[in-house]
Amino acid sequence: MPRNPFDARFIPGGSSSGSAVAVATGLVSFALGTDTAGSGRIPAAFNNLVGLKPTRGLLSTRGIVPACRSLDCVSIFALTAQDASAVFDVAAFFDADDPLARAPDAAAALRFGSRFRLGVPKRRDLEFFGDREAAELFGAAIGILEEAGGTRVEVSFAPFRNAGQLLYEGPWVAERLHTTQALLNENPGAVLPITRSILEDARRYSALDAYRAQYELAALRRAVDGAFATVDVLLLPTAGTNYQIAAVAAEASRLNTNLGLYTNFVNLLDLAAIALPAGFGESGLPFGISLIAQAFRDSAMLDLGTRFQQIVGLPLGAAKV
Repeated sequence: MPRNPFDARFIPGGSSSGSAVAVATGLVSFALGTDTAGSGRIPAAFNNLVGLKPTRGLLSTRGIVPACRSLDCVSIFALTAQDASAVFDVAAFFDADDPLARAPDAAAALRFGSRFRLGVPKRRDLEFFGDREAAELFGAAIGILEEAGGTRVEVSFAPFRNAGQLLYEGPWVAERLHTTQALLNENPGAVLPITRSILEDARRYSALDAYRAQYELAALRRAVDGAFATVDVLLLPTAGTNYQIAAVAAEASRLNTNLGLYTNFVNLLDLAAIALPAGFGESGLPFGISLIAQAFRDSAMLDLGTRFQQIVGLPLGAAKV
């Protein structure tokens, strides 16, 4: 029998949105977080860590503070894809008390094999926001995955990008309002101004808007299914660049939108993703890539992530000094 991850001896308590619970002896070897639009992947990329965003529903979300309940996932931060895989194997436990929980299907046991089709966006679709080093490191990562057995196949990034835009420019923001409505009504000052502005804007969406967006997303999912008919896994930057805190504070909405370009669409399209360390810039700041696959291919991605890390040979969980 798989061990129940809600056994108090295994994981103490639940993870609240955006938080992490560390479990280790001595040094921290992994942590749990949540991921709706990239919170389990972008911080990993910025800290030279692995960040697994599992298939929706494979890790129970019972007990977390939701952001967008239909999309939320419990994520795994780790030093290596192998460690993340060990945690995933225990934590992916069907929780009948979570109405959004899902059991794995037959695809969960499949691996990509020694040869696999590696999807890479067309050059015109890639955006690094002026960060030359990030572009170079991404190019190097393509070469490493080709060394690991990948055959590069160009795919259009358009349906992925367009799906990601629905997350904050469509009625899914209303689902976030559902979680916070009581707090906003009773104590709006408790919410950061930029967050409050996004949430309050959700009041303008109607049920009609929600259905329109669902139909648009369904069409985009069909296009994405077509892309995955030609590739096994998609390779993207986790984030196109890294910004200083002061810059984000000055232009929070625009720069956070930039940071979510390669992550926001994943849960909407019911995909799985893993962020992997992929090098350092001259400043010493880490750069990360993401492998993205269809639902239930988590173990295949983790296996490929291990192969990638073995080739690239970066220091674990440490800045370049």
